[in-house]
Formats: sequence, C-alpha cells, structure tokens
Amino acid sequence: MKRIYLIALATLVVLNLSAQKYITQTGTIKFFSKTPVENIEAFNNQVSSVINLDNGDMAFNLLMKAFTFEKALMQEHFNEKYVESHKFPKSTFKGKISDFNKNSLTDKPQDVKIKGTLTIHGVSKEIDVKGLLQKNNKGGITGKSVFTVNLKDFNIKVPSTVRKNISDSIEINVNMNYEKLD
Repeated sequence: MKRIYLIALATLVVLNLSAQKYITQTGTIKFFSKTPVENIEAFNNQVSSVINLDNGDMAFNLLMKAFTFEKALMQEHFNEKYVESHKFPKSTFKGKISDFNKNSLTDKPQDVKIKGTLTIHGVSKEIDVKGLLQKNNKGGITGKSVFTVNLKDFNIKVPSTVRKNISDSIEINVNMNYEKLD
C-alpha cells in the first residue's frame, strides 16, 4: 500500500512539473477613478501572476503599497485611509479561464472569460471578467483585461469630505507579459 501511495505521489509531481505554466513578477495593474471634480490614476508594476495553460488556472498577488500616484498625498490617503494597507497589505485573485483550449492560442488576441475570487481590503468576492490572451513574440503569453470594481463591495469607505473626488466604481486595467516557467 505504501508503495502505491509513493508511485501515485511521484506521478502527480511529474505531471505538475510538466504543466505549461507561465509566470510574471512585473505585471501591471492600473486603476482609474473618474469624477467631474478629479481623475485619479495609479499604477502597480510589481504584480506577480501565474497561469497554467493545461487547465486554465490563474492567480495574481500584489502589494497595495506598490501602487504609485501622480501626487504623493493621494498615495498616502490611498494606503492609510481607503485600502488600509497596513492591515490589508495584499490583494489577490485566484481563478480559472472558462472553456479554455491551449491549442487555440495564437499570436492573435483570443477572447477569454475568467471566473474567480478577488480579495481586496480583506474582502473576497466572486467575479467574472473578460480578457484577451495571445502568444507574444518572445515565446511567452500576453494577457489583458479591463473590468470595474465597486468600492462598497470591498468595504472601502470614502470620507464624505472627498466623496465627490472619488468614483464609487473603479476601472481596473490588467496587463501581463508571462514567460514560460522552466
């Protein structure tokens, strides 16, 4: 019995190692808030992500403090008052590409649907988003998505004094350039 268990474990390890996995640690996520009073934009170029082309699994991990703003005061307020990055330092996403066929992936953008759990500010929410995947000219994969999150869904409160300056819905723009994990 012990021998069968070891053989099964070894087989799972080999199968997992042979999976077509792609990774990045320099992905970009931009968010944008548009109001009549002010537009706010921030960038995070330190997003880690992995995608498994064999089964469509994907995951993202980012530090909230890595978002940079045009104005230092906006960045300070974002971290201290809104996302409380001292309490909730990371945002994550774990999900799966629906009906994905790795053999149909080419250098032309392919529409994909992604479903999974997004965690921001300590709150996890199931989301469905659309995206694009394609092979890039460096032997990797490029992934893009644009979607909206509502602040109230993640218990992010905006003080009434600046309520007109920040939109209730924030546009999220994801851009990943994955390299094959050897």
